Amino acid sequence: MSEHCHRYGGPAVRRLISVFAAVAVSVLALSVPSVSAAGLATTLVADSLDSPIFVTNAGDSRLFVVEQGGRIKIIDGSTVSTFLDLSSTVSQAGGEQGLLGLAFHPNYASNGLFYLYYTTSGGASEKLSEFHVSGDSDVADPNSERNLLTLADPYSNHNGGWMAFKGDYLFMSLGDGGSGGDPENRAQNLNRWWGKILRIDPLDPDGNGSLKYSIPATNPFVGRSGKDEIWSYGLRNPWRCSFDDLTGRLWCGDVGQGTYEEIDRVKTGKAVNFGWRKLEGRHYYTWSGHTRGNLCMGSCYKLPIAEYAHGDFGGENCAVTGGYVSRRTGAALNGNYIFGDFCSGNVWVIPAEFTGPTLPSPVADTDFNISSFGEGADGRIYLVDLNGAVYRLDDT
Repeated sequence: MSEHCHRYGGPAVRRLISVFAAVAVSVLALSVPSVSAAGLATTLVADSLDSPIFVTNAGDSRLFVVEQGGRIKIIDGSTVSTFLDLSSTVSQAGGEQGLLGLAFHPNYASNGLFYLYYTTSGGASEKLSEFHVSGDSDVADPNSERNLLTLADPYSNHNGGWMAFKGDYLFMSLGDGGSGGDPENRAQNLNRWWGKILRIDPLDPDGNGSLKYSIPATNPFVGRSGKDEIWSYGLRNPWRCSFDDLTGRLWCGDVGQGTYEEIDRVKTGKAVNFGWRKLEGRHYYTWSGHTRGNLCMGSCYKLPIAEYAHGDFGGENCAVTGGYVSRRTGAALNGNYIFGDFCSGNVWVIPAEFTGPTLPSPVADTDFNISSFGEGADGRIYLVDLNGAVYRLDDT
């Protein structure tokens, strides 16, 4: 998310998605991938939601929708119900605060545990907490909260918000903590949480005692200088990331400062420095006292697989929303990574195996404020419009 675009804006007039041929103009000598699918068909799944910012599944046919104000809704066929209401404890300030992330434990069917990342009421901190489903599978227990992490929030923006499990380990993205240009250089500081992806085992290691979670011994900074929980660093605001269901590779949409948006693709992300605030996209980032130099000095940072400028594709781009690789057998977009931009409503794809660097291929131009993508248990990918709706992407 970017301070150059108010990601959580007012209502936008929805229109039917207009289909574009999967072509793009080469910019800055970037290659253009070929894409077999020529368009993007959608089906409305639910409307009248309140600022939805994520959709996911718990291993069954239900969809769980995160609303920024603190509620989680269940979409089960044509029925929409409330799974959890934390609106009294979650910040209502809007902007880039609120209920930001949700992940179900891989053993949720047996242990009933799930994890939330949210801004506390008053906006002074972000919390990672564990909750438990109640005796009713469609209702969570609001009194089951077990806090794992509390992070003092230096500014109101750039809080990150993505969470997902890979195996038994929970990954969580944190933005650089806010303001503009990462003024305290938190993203490069391995002794600060902000601007990182963390990896932990969130289960209670000692029965609600002094330890809140455990740290995998294979985390890259265990036994070295830096916080043991850190998996990756050098990120500005990785709002939405995902793991490729087939290859396990990590994809992240990292929101740029004022000119470039980037998509990162890495094998695992372990110990990777994505370059912020030294780089914005594939470009040297200029700030006070840092006005000239090479992209790589001493050792190279991991450059993105793709980028686009705010003026590309007709302009009005401002904040990338990372998506997912389609892996559903028989889907028209199988093997493509799908993502979009919050302000322009553009949707693009990149073939998952493309070697890049690449300019994305457009597949749709919409009037949606694309706050997130999500995945169902059957591999279908969904698009979330902040203005209140969730759409199924039929070709995924």
